[in-house]
Amino acid sequence: MTQAIKNNSELHELMKAWRHDIHCHPETAFTEVRTAEKVATLLRSFAGIEVHTGLAKTGVIGVLTGNRGDNGQMIGLRADIDALDITEENQLDYASSVAGKMHACGHDGHTTMLLGAAKYLSENPNFAGKVVFIFQPAEENAGGGEVMVKEGLFEKFPCQSVYGMHNWPTLPAGHFAVHQKEVMAATASFDVTIQGKGSHAAMPNLGIDPIMVATQLIQSFQTIISRTIAPTDTAVISVTKINTGSAYNI
Repeated sequence: MTQAIKNNSELHELMKAWRHDIHCHPETAFTEVRTAEKVATLLRSFAGIEVHTGLAKTGVIGVLTGNRGDNGQMIGLRADIDALDITEENQLDYASSVAGKMHACGHDGHTTMLLGAAKYLSENPNFAGKVVFIFQPAEENAGGGEVMVKEGLFEKFPCQSVYGMHNWPTLPAGHFAVHQKEVMAATASFDVTIQGKGSHAAMPNLGIDPIMVATQLIQSFQTIISRTIAPTDTAVISVTKINTGSAYNI
């Protein structure tokens, strides 16, 4: 199978075109209408795939039964389809056409990979049981997977196992890596508001500088990791954005 996929130049070209199109039209959490329509249309064009839409608003499900019959086994293959609120600066002919939105995390590639798997398996259904192709919306901080589960994903499609992956640019092309324990941290966001007192930059003694307070606070956050979390546990705190001030001299 591996060699057959490597030699399938027609599939490669199709997947490249799909990915470029999806990359050019990024859509963020629960607004992936065009992306979902494209996915559903392609799945319907593949032989033998039953298509379900509307799960978690923009989620798409495809179901393929192998030509060796339904033996009760059901395996899920999952990809995320959403983009990020980021402005793309790449000068590519398929760069984002939507201001302020970009497939900066590679979900266009994930979607394309799952579409490629669906097409290949539909043309080579030499297996027993069913494969469920799960196209999940809103992976980026919006909990689209949780919504799909709450709306009955696994009651409707009771998979015994589900496989997913995330691109990792430091790995050689064509390679997958697995890890027995945690790979990355889950996301829990926080906001801190510091109220200072304004003054001219030449007379800081007349004010209360919130920037100085913020820098001390950011450094202190790291003591939570080093002094309150056991060394055998994994934890990380990252401050990713600071908003303050509106002029150089105030």
